[in-house]
Amino acid sequence: MSEVKVPVQRLAHGQGLDLPVYMTAQAAGLDLPAAIDEPLTMDPGQIALVPTGFCLAIPDGYEGQVRPRSGLAVKYGLTVINAPGTIDADYRGEVKVALINLGGLPVTLRRGERLAQLVIAPVTRASLVEVAELPPSRRGEGGFGHTG
Repeated sequence: MSEVKVPVQRLAHGQGLDLPVYMTAQAAGLDLPAAIDEPLTMDPGQIALVPTGFCLAIPDGYEGQVRPRSGLAVKYGLTVINAPGTIDADYRGEVKVALINLGGLPVTLRRGERLAQLVIAPVTRASLVEVAELPPSRRGEGGFGHTG
């Protein structure tokens, strides 16, 4: 397992909250907290952009992936609407989580509650090369569900 140092800046509304942490020794994602002052109730179908109270300086060659927490998704239908959300290495604004309530009941979030997970991952850049024709493959143009 490799480690990369990521500078973190705590914002005023993030004071008193724990920085994101890995909940177990082998966890892939850091849990992101809700930096809200008042409880936020999300009705079914509602989308909310929830602040975390901090900014990151992700090193070149890496990205941050914001992913749903499985417990919130399964229990309440609360998930990251643009999963995985991407935080580029050159972004310096506040980390926010775009949530949607896909469940049938309202869900209330409270200050410090763990909203989503942040995975820091290496990035591979592609160099696109235009060609007149693509090489063939066994699948060809078969789309979604083409294998049964």
